[in-house]
Parts: sequence; C-alpha cells; structure tokens
Amino acid sequence: MEQGERKRINLALQGGGAHGAFTWGVLDRILEDETIEIAAISGTSAGALNGAALKAGFLTGGAEGARRNLDWLWGQIGAIEHPGLPDWLNAWLPAPSFVSQGLAMSLPYLLGDAVGRSLSPYVWGPLYRNPLEPVVSRFAFDRVCGAEGPELHICATNVRDGKVRVFTRDRITPSAILASACLPTLFQAVEVLDPDSGETEAFWDGGYTGNPALFPLFAPHLPADVVVININPLVRDRVPVTATEIQNRINEISFNSSLLRELRAIEFVQRLLAQGSVPQGAMKQVLVHMIADDDLMNDLSVATKTIPIPSVLAQLKAAGRRAAAAFLKAHRADLNVRQTADLRGKFA
Repeated sequence: MEQGERKRINLALQGGGAHGAFTWGVLDRILEDETIEIAAISGTSAGALNGAALKAGFLTGGAEGARRNLDWLWGQIGAIEHPGLPDWLNAWLPAPSFVSQGLAMSLPYLLGDAVGRSLSPYVWGPLYRNPLEPVVSRFAFDRVCGAEGPELHICATNVRDGKVRVFTRDRITPSAILASACLPTLFQAVEVLDPDSGETEAFWDGGYTGNPALFPLFAPHLPADVVVININPLVRDRVPVTATEIQNRINEISFNSSLLRELRAIEFVQRLLAQGSVPQGAMKQVLVHMIADDDLMNDLSVATKTIPIPSVLAQLKAAGRRAAAAFLKAHRADLNVRQTADLRGKFA
C-alpha cells in the first residue's frame, strides 16, 4: 500500500447499470491507497449502490471492510438469475465486447427487450418484483446513514416535477436507493419520502437529473477535488445504426447531460475566478478529475448494462482497477493542487 502525503477527495459515481462494476474496480484500487481519504461520495443508480456498500463496509472494517462489502455487492448482483440465457455467456472470454454482442443477439434478450418496450412494468400487478430489492435490503443502513466516515449523497428524480432530489444521512433508505436505480421502462416508480417537500412522492432513476449530482460536493467543509468516475462514454465516433445502438446512445446522451451541465458551470466559475470577475473565496474553486475507459465502454452495449454477466463484471472490475492505477500513477501529486480534467477543452 502506498505511503505519502495524505490526499482528501470527493467521489462522483455515475450510474450505468451493471457497467457500474467498472466503478467497483476503481474504488477497489483507490481503497488500497493509504494516501487517499474519501471525504464524500455522490452516487446515482449503480453509483448509489457502490457508495452505500463502500460506506457501510468502511464503518465496519475500514478500507478492507469497504473492499469486502463491494465484492459482496457485485457477487449478489452477478447472482441475479436471468432464465433462458445461453450458458456460454458466463464463460471467461477474451473480451467483454464478445459477450455483449452475443447477449444483444440472443433470443431471450431480444424477446425481453421487445416486451420491455411494449409493456409497462405495471402490467405484472402482484407478480411484480424489483430484482435489486433483496440485495439492497441487506445493506447495513445504520452504517450507510451514519455520521462517521465519508458523507454519502444519493440522487433520484422526482416523477411529478422532474427535478433532482438528494438523499443523505437518515433519508437514505432501501427505497431511496431503489428509487435512484429505477429505470421506468423496467421498474415501477418507487415511492419515497421526498427530502424537500416531506411528502411521499414517486421517483425514477437519478440519472435523468443528476448522474451524479455534483453540487452536494461543493460544501465549504469538503475538499476542492471531485473525482468523477465515468461509465457512460461522452464520445462515440461511430454513428449508431441499429435499433439497439440508437437506443443505447440516446440513453448515454441523456444520462450524461446533467453531468455536463454541472461541469460547464464549474468551468464558467473557474473562468470568472481566473479573470478576477468575482473575488477569490466568493465561490468555491472546484478541481475536477476523471477516471474512465471510453474505449472499453464503446465496445459494450445496453445489453450488458441491463443483464449482469459474472464474467463481464469481473473484467469490468479489472478494467476499473487498471484505470484507477494509471490515474494515481499520473496524477496523485496533482490531487489537492491542480485540476487534471480538461473542462475548457470539452466545452470550447
């Protein structure tokens, strides 16, 4: 484990279904580094699950406890059954892209996708079950909601007014996490006590309004550094042509739009501070960093987002560890000193 000057950071964990296993790998590698202190986490959907598992495990057994709890979470997600899928999809293949392509072309997936597009999740009536509920209900919520350890913020979208809501401390319940991961074409809306209105409201996936929300990490007592773990590619060079590719890219653009808005606002504030248009200290100087593997994510599809294949989860974890190791090797010294993400280049 690395030794050296301690670096305090905030983590912003994107949602992206089973591709959140990439974030699992990133977190696993960061938790190995004794020079890194995680001050706060903002997570949406899969990012919310990762954040809750990390915090609960951390308060039980420190960094190693957090790593074990993340391993448990993704073991549970990989164990969710999907009847009818061919056995070879669980084999260890050279590249996750092969599994993704095979899954997207398999008859059970195509039938399920067609049914999902034509039927509401409400048609199942009393037979409806959210497959994540048995997993989420086993989180240690006394620790997830605890005052110690990293602050945890979880994002969901209020169906009625379409605005982001952030759940924190004792507002984080199993229903809040399920709401954050509630894709409306797959799951029924989740009713939760709204942290703003105090009324019970229906919620959908937080990715529509905050993937994840960065503003909870701007509090004065938190460090300036926000490390965004991207699992939805910002750029795809090839124009999608199949129905699945088109739907996948629509989802990526939609789920990245809220993050890009906040990054644009951060870049604008940075320019104001640099130009002296506002006095230093009047607005927080946020330092943004990003960990991603867009080449890998460009090879995957929505199929491996919605159906967790254990072999793909393991390879995504390994890819996340590699990406985090490369980031720390290149930029550990930059943390708490300078920004490493080129926001001006993204928005120029």
